[in-house]
Amino acid sequence: MIHLILGNKGKGKTKVLLDKVNTEIKTAHGSIVYLDKSAKHMYELNNKVRLIDISGFPLTSSDEFIGFIYGILSQDHDLEQMYLDSFLTIAKVEDPASVNALLETLSEIGEKFDVSFVISISLQADDIDPKYKEHIIAEL
Repeated sequence: MIHLILGNKGKGKTKVLLDKVNTEIKTAHGSIVYLDKSAKHMYELNNKVRLIDISGFPLTSSDEFIGFIYGILSQDHDLEQMYLDSFLTIAKVEDPASVNALLETLSEIGEKFDVSFVISISLQADDIDPKYKEHIIAEL
């Protein structure tokens, strides 16, 4: 399952994402991973959340990003939720039009491995496929 937090840059999506992850960790039965483009928010996250600073990995395409996600899943069988901040940057999305295909892939991965993805994207609801409108949990 995927959940989306949408809005233009600088509108507060990261704050919403951080609040959600810090609330969810209190009731989580498995582990939670937070992917970000830097370690800047390390001290804002509950220490039980695993922060992965993606800048330390030389990913060059969204296909490599999906492979990276599979790698995380293969190492953590208790993974319950993944939070993806700055999605367009960390997923190496060159063309915002390709976001829908990537969301579809993540949705399929989530169903197969029983993992929820909470994704912060610098887009508006009109920029994504209408089938994902019901997955929007915040639009700023």
